[in-house]
Amino acid sequence: MSQYETDRRTFLTRSAGALAGLTILPSTLFAFDFRGAGPRVAIIGAGRQGRAILGELEKIEGVVVGALCDADSSRLEAGLRRTRDAKGFTSVDKLLGEGGAFDAVFIATPTHTHRQVAEACIAGGQNVYCEAPLESTLEAAAALARAARSGGRVFQVGLDARSNPVYQLARSFFLSDAVRDLVNVQAQYHRKNSWRVPANDAAREKLLNWRLDHEVSLGLAGEEGTHQFDTIAYFTGRYPRKVRGVGSIRLHLDGRKVHDTIACQLEYDNGVIMSYDATLANSYGGRFETLFGTNAAIKLAQTHAWMFKEADAPTQGWEVYANRQQFHNDEGITLIAGATKLAEQGKLREGVGLPHPPLYYAIGDFLKSVTEGAEVRCTAEEGYRSTVIGIKAAQAVATGAEVTIDDADLRIG
Repeated sequence: MSQYETDRRTFLTRSAGALAGLTILPSTLFAFDFRGAGPRVAIIGAGRQGRAILGELEKIEGVVVGALCDADSSRLEAGLRRTRDAKGFTSVDKLLGEGGAFDAVFIATPTHTHRQVAEACIAGGQNVYCEAPLESTLEAAAALARAARSGGRVFQVGLDARSNPVYQLARSFFLSDAVRDLVNVQAQYHRKNSWRVPANDAAREKLLNWRLDHEVSLGLAGEEGTHQFDTIAYFTGRYPRKVRGVGSIRLHLDGRKVHDTIACQLEYDNGVIMSYDATLANSYGGRFETLFGTNAAIKLAQTHAWMFKEADAPTQGWEVYANRQQFHNDEGITLIAGATKLAEQGKLREGVGLPHPPLYYAIGDFLKSVTEGAEVRCTAEEGYRSTVIGIKAAQAVATGAEVTIDDADLRIG
């Protein structure tokens, strides 16, 4: 029996006839406060994602950012200006040797450096939050996952769908039979930007623009797709067995070899097809994942989610109280995490999306695992499996050939 089938049976047993509780009886507003624990943390990587992590950490009471590390002195200095008392380091060795004691380390370096950085932190006895994908090759990703498994400390992979309160709520609906049999999946990542960072010399250009280096970058399929492929794995408990892909450069004709527009088709063993497209040339629709079922479809858009019921699907009593939103000819039931508490505080009308980006909740969950022993939301094994899918999708896009994914690929050994 798959993990999805186990979770689904458990959910149905515990909640038969009580689907309304999913929308109107949440347990918390999902805020984090560590003033009692006061975790001291370090961030390795002061680029775009490192700065995003820093921004979310500053929202959480009790957290102390004690150190920031980056090989690029300009980015390091810019990051330090955003912190209060953090010390700056230009190498991981110096950070671990001279930075003092840390309760946790956040790794936001280029994907192809994750293994080297994370293994040094694991060897130093650190609790580690490592951004996804885990690594840029299957061998490196598997080695890192093995090191994390044997390290004896908390290791969480930055696939934040598993910590997202709205996605957790939507997944409860998915497991409840509200969607019923999955038909197919559609997902996209649309942004209009170049991925290019200005640099004043060749060495810095190579360092900062690693995502445009076809020798190390997984491109859109790996760097962005991995996160969205993991969302579907989180909901269904399944991973695709075949992937086909194509790519081209549609806008950014600046000499790059990494595609700015791709399309993939991922095929699962139960016949479900996931269609995925990503582009840096058009922003329409942004990022989302939609799971289509025989009773309803669920659309996930990071801070928001909706359920669109089929006309012949049975009506539940709780629907009388549901918030609804019109999308062209369709009406979506808005899935609101924390609805009851928001209503009690008179804040429900202020908005139905999450008050923070998904990264905030992933960081908070990781720190709860570190300080309270809470279950890790995304383990090294789970992160590895979704990284495999991202790497395989990148291979399909690069070669234009169908790539297979077997059971051995999904095991770290």
